[in-house]
Amino acid sequence: MIIPERVLPGQTIPVDVDEVPPLEPGPGVRVRTLPGMPGIRTWVIDLAPGAEWPDLDVHGAYGEAYFVVSGEVIEGDRVHGPGTYVAFGPETSHRPRTETGVRVFGFNYDVTA
Repeated sequence: MIIPERVLPGQTIPVDVDEVPPLEPGPGVRVRTLPGMPGIRTWVIDLAPGAEWPDLDVHGAYGEAYFVVSGEVIEGDRVHGPGTYVAFGPETSHRPRTETGVRVFGFNYDVTA
């Protein structure tokens, strides 16, 4: 399946997220890139129970956010469950992990994209 990188003006693109081939940057971590808008990269991340993002995720000049769809994600000493929106401003970093497994929909904000 070929998923376009961007949604163009006048386009509507329905995507079955589970049909998008994942990248696996680390054990138990699956990333699916979805069509985004100019300046916004969109993705879904599934972390298996006990998984952790492989490296510190550093945000330079632009921010990132995600919405927890199911399960729980742990950031430092905070646990975020379904329905939680977590936003990271420029010049922040984090390394998400989970004990239960989690699915998040994420957004990278990049005005150069």
